[in-house]
Amino acid sequence: MSAVALEAESHSRSRFPVTAHVAAKVSSLRYEQLPAEIVELARQTLLDWLAVAIAGSRQELSRILVEEAQDQGGRPVATLVGHGFKTSIQQAALVNGATSHALDYDDTNFVAYGHCGVVIIPAILALAEHRNASGKDFVTALVAGFEANGSAGSLVGQAHYDRGFHSTATIGSFGSAAACSNLLRLDDQQTATAIGIAACQTAGLKSMFGTMCKPLHAGKAAQNGLIAATLAARGFTSCTEALECEQGFATTHSPEFHPQDAVAAAPGGFYLRHNLFKYHAACYITHAPIECALTLRHTHGIGPHDIDSVRLKVQASAKDICSIPTPRTGLEAKFSLRQVIAFAFGGVDTASLATYSDAVVADPRLHDLRRRVEIDFRTDWPRAYAEMEVRLKDGRVVSASHDANQPSDDLPQQRRRLSAKFTSLVKPVLGEGRARKLLEHALRVDELGSMRDVAAVAVPEPLKA
Repeated sequence: MSAVALEAESHSRSRFPVTAHVAAKVSSLRYEQLPAEIVELARQTLLDWLAVAIAGSRQELSRILVEEAQDQGGRPVATLVGHGFKTSIQQAALVNGATSHALDYDDTNFVAYGHCGVVIIPAILALAEHRNASGKDFVTALVAGFEANGSAGSLVGQAHYDRGFHSTATIGSFGSAAACSNLLRLDDQQTATAIGIAACQTAGLKSMFGTMCKPLHAGKAAQNGLIAATLAARGFTSCTEALECEQGFATTHSPEFHPQDAVAAAPGGFYLRHNLFKYHAACYITHAPIECALTLRHTHGIGPHDIDSVRLKVQASAKDICSIPTPRTGLEAKFSLRQVIAFAFGGVDTASLATYSDAVVADPRLHDLRRRVEIDFRTDWPRAYAEMEVRLKDGRVVSASHDANQPSDDLPQQRRRLSAKFTSLVKPVLGEGRARKLLEHALRVDELGSMRDVAAVAVPEPLKA
């Protein structure tokens, strides 16, 4: 590109002050502006995050990161959930973020481009505990983080993810930075600076799916945003047009540039409104196929011995996300459409953490079934929508479809489902009493005078001497 063309491109982008718009929006957001529905969704998002973080604290990834945090040391001001000690706010954001994404059982948001809870909540929980912030301030910061996540994701579009970037890690750094900036009550200029600092740190590769690096991405994004906001608060400088400027985030990370989408209001007013929660402990793109298989199994009484072949239609992007053909480990099984379909038809509980073990994946009965699954990856297909056709050995053909794109419009029912999920995951780690107390705190978080109340019961009971 010629110097004249570059100058014209730079001028064109400067007409879209996306960073300034995002910074102004999130820095001015206050609890009083939030509709009751959004506050309830924030409570439910915290509840779900606590569930998966505490359950994830028993994973090998968590053990390694906790040992690293202990070796690194630091001021003990922020709690490692599911564990019995505190560390620095940066280490807490990193460890809690990675731990909460370790099970791939956390929320997702296609409109806000990623798993937002695992990059936003670990950062603001550590910061809120350290600064003794209120539940209202925590909820406001959470919503602000989702807003920034959605705007940054809308700017670069689906092409950013298709190029190979893990958007939870990259775009999530902006969500974390904005949430922490709001909690610190930074002004719009300071928030724009924090967004610029976060832009320098964005990283994460989809090639790491199925390894410990995928959850590490979430922890790093949480830590990145926290560092960005705290440095901005101290006067650190950055480019305050980092999202849209030439050689900034958008130009280096995506062939697409959608400033109008980035500055537009979220559909329905708030990006949090589009949060989706998991009731199967695997990659969200596998959920619609699982639901199809469960529907056919229960409706027609189908078992593995009845099936001749399975034909699944899903969006083409699933090929790069969750199509490991012959998983060898429990972790890889979470990213294998064939494996989870075999689980569903085989009567294996896809909501149970115990299902995603190396031993279960090694079951030869399931291997035979997954070999009969054919996947048709469609470019003209909605994300998280699936159609399944099963040819039975008796000659019958049965079919089902499921759309996992739509958030629930029944919040009381969603609260009940998430509460049940929470209890099943947290009670074995914290015990019945602490699990019940933590659930109560999460579901009235905006009434709490201090977020230290949440942190105090997010760990097991101390051992009695």
